[in-house]
Amino acid sequence: MKIITTIKLIKLSAAFFVVSIFTACTSTTVDEFRQGETGIESDESVVILGRRQASDYGTRSEFVECVGERMNRGENAISVVPEQEFVDAMFPWFEPRTAPLRTRDLEQLMAEDVVARKMNDFGIRYIVWVDGFTETSGRTGSISCTAGPGGAGCFGFGTWEDDANFDARVWDVGSLRNVGTINADATGQSYLPALVVPIPLIARVEANACSRLATQLQDFVNGS
Repeated sequence: MKIITTIKLIKLSAAFFVVSIFTACTSTTVDEFRQGETGIESDESVVILGRRQASDYGTRSEFVECVGERMNRGENAISVVPEQEFVDAMFPWFEPRTAPLRTRDLEQLMAEDVVARKMNDFGIRYIVWVDGFTETSGRTGSISCTAGPGGAGCFGFGTWEDDANFDARVWDVGSLRNVGTINADATGQSYLPALVVPIPLIARVEANACSRLATQLQDFVNGS
């Protein structure tokens, strides 16, 4: 019994040693390109929409929701209309195949009385179009798992790189202009060491990109 306990302790110590060596980390870069003055009143709102024009590509709704939730927090909190609520209310003008791609398309839409009225009902001052994705590359290593009379375990090591790149274009509904673009690029190395038990160390690139993009959008829309 003591021998078995000692072996377990050795395995556990080795696992913690591996974790201490390999720690997932992420670096994030945010760039802002301002093309016009901004500002928002307390009774005005922002809607954040994901670009999904291509059938085989679309910005994840979870990321769009994340940015909206974070913009609605803190001292500089901004009222954000949920994406699905807005798209449903504006049907069919903001469906993937019919959504405006340029500000001049938005100008044509706003000429429709029903569109202008619904925009006013929501209090939309800015439309933020988010376009991007997370890509995984550079997978290396392997892990094998075995089972036997003495127990089961996995051994090996794997690593990969994640890159989350997202652009946010800000349209001013009042002036019908594109007032700026913000880019958030987060990269990180993830590890999967396995010494009896696999211990994933995941770089949270998309979460970091969401947080930094939302903070920058808050300042941008507020005119900071």
